[in-house]
Order: sequence, then structure tokens, then C-alpha cells
Amino acid sequence: MTSVSFTDAVRICLTAKYATFSGRARRAEYWWYSVLYMGATVVIVGAGLAIEAPLLSILLLPFIVPMLAVSVRRLHDTGKSGRRMLIALIPVVGPIIYLVGMTVDSTPSANQYGPSPKAVAHPVG
Repeated sequence: MTSVSFTDAVRICLTAKYATFSGRARRAEYWWYSVLYMGATVVIVGAGLAIEAPLLSILLLPFIVPMLAVSVRRLHDTGKSGRRMLIALIPVVGPIIYLVGMTVDSTPSANQYGPSPKAVAHPVG
């Protein structure tokens, strides 16, 4: 039961489980990929101040799908449905509730979404 490193999380999210919305994801996998996602967003938006908005969307697209997928897997890890992600659309309090939900510890044993990722080694690409 080892922790997921930054490079492992990036490798898992961008290759092994790029668009995998089933299963579970550990907190470390979610938060490390979130760091990459936010960094990529800042760099692309910062560099894109002179670029048109549709081009920015195209540049961010490769990072959005795995961010959605790891978010759903993270919710599965806490025993919640991936639809719970929609709570972030509620103005003001939604994003706060969503982020708090992402910090909750895993369900310690298997749940309806699969075995605990803490007990199963991640397939790193």
C-alpha cells in the first residue's frame, strides 16, 4: 500500500486511465492530477492572452477528459456516484461542498465501484 506520486498520478490519468470513468481513485491520484491540471490551465491561459478563446479550449481538451474521469473515480472511492460532481454547479456553495467531498477518506473496503485502491496496486502504464 504505497502512496501515489505526482508522476504516477499523471501517468495513470493521461495514459492508463485517460477516459476511464469506472473504478476508484485514491486522494493522492486526484490531487496530484489536479495540480497538473491547474498548472496546465494557468500556463495555457497565461500564454493564451493573445490567443482566441476557441483555441484555448482545444489546448485544454486533452487535460479536461482525464480530470473529469479522475474526479468521478475519486467520488466512487468515497462511495458516491459520479453524478455528485454536478453539485459544483450550485452557485457559491457548490464548489466548496465539492472540494470538501474530494478530501474525504476512501471507503476502506470494496464498495459497489470496486476494490479499495489502497489495497490494489495501480497499473502504471
